Amino acid sequence: MKKAILVVSFGTSFKCQLESCIEATENKIRNEFKDFEVRRAFTSNMIIKKLKNRDNLSIDTVKEALDKLKDEGFKEVYVQPLHIIYGEEYDKIRDGVKVYKEDFEKLELGTPLLYDNEDYFKAVEALKSQLPNNESVLLMSHGTAHRANSAYFQFEYIAHKMGLEKLFFASVEGYPLIEDVLEDLKEKEVKELTLMPLMLVAGDHAKNDMASDEEDSWKSILEKEGFKVNTYLKGLGENENFQNIYVDKIKSMINK
Repeated sequence: MKKAILVVSFGTSFKCQLESCIEATENKIRNEFKDFEVRRAFTSNMIIKKLKNRDNLSIDTVKEALDKLKDEGFKEVYVQPLHIIYGEEYDKIRDGVKVYKEDFEKLELGTPLLYDNEDYFKAVEALKSQLPNNESVLLMSHGTAHRANSAYFQFEYIAHKMGLEKLFFASVEGYPLIEDVLEDLKEKEVKELTLMPLMLVAGDHAKNDMASDEEDSWKSILEKEGFKVNTYLKGLGENENFQNIYVDKIKSMINK
């Protein structure tokens, strides 16, 4: 029986990060599940279009990937998102997969990084390996108006419970914003901190909104407030501990 794993991410137009974060995670999955065909899909139509126009690189949507697997006679398919939270992008994947339930003998959808309660403890443990010793860290999350934005607060709470009291987070498009966190940093008498993306890929948001010298970047805003700022420009996809979490999620799906 032909079996496949469809690895789905938001995507990135940065070639280096595509290789170091997304492709690296896909290859980890490919090496762990040698009896499966491993395919790729993105959820960002904008990125898919950009890669096609700029690099002549064709990336499937979830629908296109599932159509191909169906047409090629695959019977057992596992869809694993590399997304961080169960927000709008995950909803899109879930709704898209539902349509194909009758087209495969087995079609399962995995969960994003932060979903069940135990996921948060695993993710915090995985993050520890890339944190600077005894230094305050401000994580950049993407943020969302979706109710799943609360996942970041649970992550921060559990991080503090696990001994990472110097870990803070703010978001680009949700709550809290960088301006909301400034007062907390001052109250904690933070003098120096490292900015770090809580994202699969250290792409546009990390490079420009977080770490650039632009006037409205997080780095510039914090430096104007008197903080000494360091930056960490690697996505979670480069961390083998996070890659292993996604592998374990796939194993759980297969062993249901």
